Amino acid sequence: MFQETFLMKLVLCRGMGIEKKWALLQYARSQKRDDLAYSEITKILRYSRFSETVRDSWQSLTKEKIAEILLGQKFITITSPLYPDYLKEIAYPPLALFYEGRKELLQKKMIAFVGAREATNYGRRVIQDFVPAVVGANFVIVSGLAKGIDSCAHQAAMASGGFTVAVLGTGVDICYPAQSRELYEVMKKEQLIISEYPRETTPQKYHFPMRNRIIAGLSLGLCVVEAKARSGSLITAQQALEDGREVFAVPGDVLSGYSNGCHSLIQDGAKCVYTQQDILDELPDF
Repeated sequence: MFQETFLMKLVLCRGMGIEKKWALLQYARSQKRDDLAYSEITKILRYSRFSETVRDSWQSLTKEKIAEILLGQKFITITSPLYPDYLKEIAYPPLALFYEGRKELLQKKMIAFVGAREATNYGRRVIQDFVPAVVGANFVIVSGLAKGIDSCAHQAAMASGGFTVAVLGTGVDICYPAQSRELYEVMKKEQLIISEYPRETTPQKYHFPMRNRIIAGLSLGLCVVEAKARSGSLITAQQALEDGREVFAVPGDVLSGYSNGCHSLIQDGAKCVYTQQDILDELPDF
């Protein structure tokens, strides 16, 4: 097992993307060293320009500083036996997952439901019909805690006596969007909230595509409900396809435009689903 302190130094380093963090980890493992100086990092990563943010962050993250930042935070690293095997299969898995709630849910089989933030009554009825059946087949429901379809999926899972996991694009101490506060507070105590970002990480636009790759990576399959032509849910669906996961799309009204993204997914090969059993039939081994 590689030094956890070095792993967390990579996690906490600001200004460095996940691909570069993985490159550093692989180099450090190959050299059996975890004492890389910033001058070495610039050569290993072939930085074309000086990064003051990375330099200052890397140099400030002493063993003592890392311990101070992590004090009171709950997390598992990629070397932990609790880290989900399916998530390890994606191109650049999170090096650590911060969490609040029931971490044992990470070992359960999961299906994701994603879709429109401005969900219609139709979209909500689909979720309320599909999710209980999926929960009844012992799947945990994964989504992103956004308003609309995401929140509805979390709520439907709990209402049917099941379990649900929310993946955030912020630290687990920050509720975003604010409209999800009541759901967020319940899930912190009774379900599971996870993030690859430490506490006090505020929402940034680029965090959410990164969040979406985790939703896709955790799941055996992903169901898209009410996605417009340029919906962010399509990014999650594309990630799921790249990861070799099943992608399901629920058709909708062809005139409203609310489900045009779902219809495009169906044309591109996603399974058109209009009953709960359509989803379960695609996962016979589970």
